[in-house]
Amino acid sequence: MENEIKTISVGAMVPDFEMETYNPAEGEFGKISLAEIKQAGRWTVLVFYPADFTFVCPTELADIADRHAELEKLGATVVSVSNDTKFAHMAWRNSERLLKDLKYTMAADTTGAVSKLFGVYDAATGLALRGTFIISPTGLLVNSEVNFYNVGRDAGELLRKLQANVHLLANPSEACPAKWTPGAKTLRPGKDLVGNVAAALGK
Repeated sequence: MENEIKTISVGAMVPDFEMETYNPAEGEFGKISLAEIKQAGRWTVLVFYPADFTFVCPTELADIADRHAELEKLGATVVSVSNDTKFAHMAWRNSERLLKDLKYTMAADTTGAVSKLFGVYDAATGLALRGTFIISPTGLLVNSEVNFYNVGRDAGELLRKLQANVHLLANPSEACPAKWTPGAKTLRPGKDLVGNVAAALGK
C-alpha cells in the first residue's frame, strides 16, 4: 500500500514527525516536531501510553515527572504520547492529582500515525502500548522498550539508559555493561577483551 507506514527499528534513522501538544508548564497548546528537537541538538524521549483517564498510566507519567529535571539536564526533550486529543491531555493533567508535577510536553497522536511508526499501535483496541523510545540528537533510534497494558515502566531505568547513551555518544569506542551507571567502568571492545570481560571490570 502506498500510504502504509513503515515501522522504525533500533539503529535506524527516525523520519521527521509532528504532533499537536499540550504544554503543562505553560498551560498552552502547540506543536512539536522531531526536526526542531534535532535542530536544537537535543535527545528525544518518547513515552507512549494507552490513554488519558486510565489507571497505570498516571503512575508512569508521575514517575517520569519525578525524573524530568535529570532527563532534561542530560539534554533530553521528554514527550508523552497517546491517541487522545490535546484537550483531553489538559483535562486529565489538571484533574489527576498524581500529575500535578508533570511539566513535560504531552503530545496528541490522534491519527495513530506516530504510534504506528514506532510499532506500538494496537489495531485491536486503537490504543498505544507502553513504548519508550530514545532518539539521539542526529535522529538515530538508540533504545526501545515496549510493555503490554498491565505492566508499568521504571523511570529510573529510563534515566540510566539515557545516561549511558549520552556517555557513548561522547565516547563511541566504549560500551556500557549491564547495570552501568555514570562513573562505573566501561568496556572497550577488541581482541584483548575476548574472554577477559571479568578482568576488564575488575571482577
